[in-house]
Amino acid sequence: MRVMRSSYSLGLIAFMATFAYGFSVTPSRLEALRVGKSLVSNQSSIGNNGRVNSSVLSQSRGGGLSLAKNNPIAVESKCPVTGLAAVFSSLWGTFGVVYILAKAIRRVLPIALEPFQAGVVPLTQVQLGIYIATCLWFAYVEGYKGFQTKFAPLVVKRSFTLVPGRNGTKWYHFIFAPTYTMGMLHATRKRKIVSFSVTLGVAAIVAGVKRLPYPWRNIIDAGVVAGLSWGSLSIIIIYVKSWVTGQPPTQVDAALPLKKDV
Repeated sequence: MRVMRSSYSLGLIAFMATFAYGFSVTPSRLEALRVGKSLVSNQSSIGNNGRVNSSVLSQSRGGGLSLAKNNPIAVESKCPVTGLAAVFSSLWGTFGVVYILAKAIRRVLPIALEPFQAGVVPLTQVQLGIYIATCLWFAYVEGYKGFQTKFAPLVVKRSFTLVPGRNGTKWYHFIFAPTYTMGMLHATRKRKIVSFSVTLGVAAIVAGVKRLPYPWRNIIDAGVVAGLSWGSLSIIIIYVKSWVTGQPPTQVDAALPLKKDV
């Protein structure tokens, strides 16, 4: 029973991404232009005065650590400590979420595969068809629309805003970085309302799903595994792509609060 409760609790993130998709704010053209101008400004700054606007570890001639130019974190600081803190904060904020999702997959997967184990009543052809359809539906709605187009870019983009002394960040934002990147800390009022409202709503849905009999409970878990797997991979791919291109995701707004709202 403990494993079942844990699996459904961790699975909240997957459902949250699905429901939040319909309430997410699409970034305006002004946001896209602002990001573009910021990137041009950063490149100009590096070329003209040698200032590094963000940081990533690289090997220097003397064998020590230096700062590379092609990265998505806008630090605008010569202090290497600030740059290193920003890099590790983005890693913790992003892969902390991936860890939660991976842990959920590991706990839910045995339940999803239970109908195929020996000694268990096998699925009928109709139930097997529903099983496959549910996986495909969750993969598209939850994995692609919920995670890949909304939740994953939000997590990655917000992870790059975790810079000491910038963007109004506080010390506890770095400790609870995964919660920060999911938009539950230091976000706009609308983003917080969406995040917490969806979480409470999904908690009620999970309570109902837990009462479903075999094999319907297992079928839903299979869909959750498909969506979570897609979501985890999308977060990793978008994060790596941001470092390769030196540009954070532009299809979503980081939803950082204005100074008057902090």
